Amino acid sequence: MTRVKLIALLVLAVLAIVLVLQNSQAVETRLLFFTVTMPRAALLGLTLLIGFACGILVAIAVGKRNKKAS
Repeated sequence: MTRVKLIALLVLAVLAIVLVLQNSQAVETRLLFFTVTMPRAALLGLTLLIGFACGILVAIAVGKRNKKAS
């Protein structure tokens, strides 16, 4: 099982490196009243982290609501 986890981790690392290398050009993003210039890979990573955090928060809220109902 450890070997499978290591292979999966290596595959994800290679995919992350390919993603960064293919999306290195700068992109301008407007956030409400200001404009931010950053590499596209950083924008994708930031969006991924924000989505992950929102998913965790929703899962926690639903779990607490289900505990109160029980």
